[in-house]
Amino acid sequence: MRIAKNVLRLEAYVPGEQPKCGNVVKLNTNENPYPPSPKAAKILASFDPDRLRRYPDPNFTELREAIARRNGTTADRVFVGNGSDEILSLAAKAFVENDGSIGSLDPSYSLYKTLAAIRDVPWKASRKCSLFLWTNPNAPTGTFAPVEEIAKFAKRFKGVVIVDEAYADFARDNAMRLATAEENKNLIVMRTFSKSYSLAGLRVGYAVGPKDLINALFKVKDSYNVDAIAQAVALAAYKDQGWMKRNAAKIKKTRTFLTKELEKRGWDVPPSEANFVFAKPPEGGPDAKATFEALKERKIFTRYFAGAKTGDRIRITVGTDEQTRILLEAIDAIHKQA
Repeated sequence: MRIAKNVLRLEAYVPGEQPKCGNVVKLNTNENPYPPSPKAAKILASFDPDRLRRYPDPNFTELREAIARRNGTTADRVFVGNGSDEILSLAAKAFVENDGSIGSLDPSYSLYKTLAAIRDVPWKASRKCSLFLWTNPNAPTGTFAPVEEIAKFAKRFKGVVIVDEAYADFARDNAMRLATAEENKNLIVMRTFSKSYSLAGLRVGYAVGPKDLINALFKVKDSYNVDAIAQAVALAAYKDQGWMKRNAAKIKKTRTFLTKELEKRGWDVPPSEANFVFAKPPEGGPDAKATFEALKERKIFTRYFAGAKTGDRIRITVGTDEQTRILLEAIDAIHKQA
C-alpha cells in the first residue's frame, strides 16, 4: 500500500480539545453555551426510526427551500453540507485546478492550509489565487471587515470567493446580500448551524451563491452527504429564528462584559464581532501560553495558537455569565500568584 506524497507531508488539522472529564468550563471551540431550539429537540425526540431504513433526501429540498425563502432567493442557489467544513473541502475540489492555489487572510481558520495541502496546491496569504476563503468575522481574531470591502475585492478577483460567515449572527452586518444578487458571478456566502443555532454536534452547514457554482458543489459531493436526522433537526432550528436571535443577543451582551473586564485587568482585546475574544495578557505577568496552561489546570479550557502572529494571545469562547465569572476569578488568581 502506498500513501500519496502530499498526505505523507501533510500536517493534519488539529481540532479543539474535547475534554472527557466532567465539571469543566469549556471555552475553547466556540460552541454555543445555550441549548438549541426546543423545536429542534422535539423533532429529534420524535424522529421515526423507520426513516433510517431509507436514504435521506440527496437534495435536502425542504432545508434548501427554507434557506432560500428567508434570504429572498431560489433553492437552486443554495447548497447544504455535512458541516461547513465539508463545503470548504468540496470547494477546493470544484474551484481549484491542479496548478491553482488557495488563499486566505493570515491569521485565519487553520483548516484552510490543510485543505490546500490535501489538494496538493499552494496555500497563500495572498489575494492572488484560484479560491480565496475570507472568514468574516475572522477567526481567531474576531475582527470584522466591511461588506463593501469584500464586494470590491470580489469584483476584481478572477477566481471564486467564499465568505465564511460562521459567526455572522454575532456581527453587525453580513454579506448574504452579495450572494443572492443576480449580478454576482463569483462569490459564495457560507454559514453553519454550529455556532448561533447551538448544533455543533449535528454537522450541518450551507452555502448561497450563483447557480453554476452551487451546481458544481452538487457535482462533487457524496451522494447522501447530509443524513435524515440532521436535515430534520436543522430545519426545525432554522425556522425558530427567535430562539437563535435571543441566544445570540445574550452572547453579545456577555462578550461586551468579558471584554471590559479583561481590559480592566490590562489585557489587550481587539473588538470582536464573533462569539469569542482574542486576548493578550498584560505585560509583566504570565504570558498567553502560561495563562492557557494555568487555566487548563483549573479545568477551564481556552484555545492557544502557537506562532509569530498568534502566540501572544489566547482565544476565549464567550460562555454563560456564570462561566465568565469563573474564568475571571481564575485569571485573577493566576496573575496574583505570578
